[in-house]
Amino acid sequence: MPLASVNGTEIYYEVHGSGPPIVLAHGIGGNHAIWWQQVPYLSEWYTVVTFDHRGFGRSKEIPEAPHRKDYVDDLLGLLDHLEIKQAALIGQSMGGTSCLAMTGWHSERVAALVMSDTIGMMDHPDVQPTPDWLKVGEGLSQADRALSRTFQERNPALTELFLQVNSFNKANRHTVRVEGYKGPTPEEVARSGVPVLFILGTDDRIVDADALRRAHKLVTGSKLVEMRGPGHSVNWEQPEVWNFVVRSFLPEVGYSAKAT
Repeated sequence: MPLASVNGTEIYYEVHGSGPPIVLAHGIGGNHAIWWQQVPYLSEWYTVVTFDHRGFGRSKEIPEAPHRKDYVDDLLGLLDHLEIKQAALIGQSMGGTSCLAMTGWHSERVAALVMSDTIGMMDHPDVQPTPDWLKVGEGLSQADRALSRTFQERNPALTELFLQVNSFNKANRHTVRVEGYKGPTPEEVARSGVPVLFILGTDDRIVDADALRRAHKLVTGSKLVEMRGPGHSVNWEQPEVWNFVVRSFLPEVGYSAKAT
């Protein structure tokens, strides 16, 4: 079982395909397996790295709640372990925090950034969740937090699979700590020179769509693609469209794929 000893813990990872590297960072409702609909497609052109954040999936169990900064340091350590000098980073939900921080603070390691239904704890008052918005997610089931109700009704088996993937996380008993953490500012991200793509599912009940749109406007030069219908897990609900959007973006910004 491939484990990287980084930042005082052991991180499980998988490597698929060949070509320029892409690293996929999952959200709090997932682990490396959440990308099962992306890996076979993207690995035709790229080296695709999936991993489990500390305490998730097959990574080492941790005795206490992790901190957001731990995930940033873990991602940097994983790139070092794999001897990846530069990669395209793709973060969904919580995974976007690590990817955004890498872009703002370690931009030399990031060739492109995709933020899928995430603002990544960007440090700006215009993108912070309001008390009214936070109430939207109160009392929702895991399925309702992550997936649109339309998807759940039409795809009960895939909904159950999503919940089963989530059930394998050792970290489910923890709450990820955020005290004292501030992500990069929009100016830091823009100054990095890293091409940025935001992807938004318009039925997202975790991330405020208007706040994500404001984040896109604040990060000068970034691109936004809105996908009508999906909830917080666009890559799970509409994988063919999500895959095409990402596959189109990377060469467009100069991250050339392996010829097939």
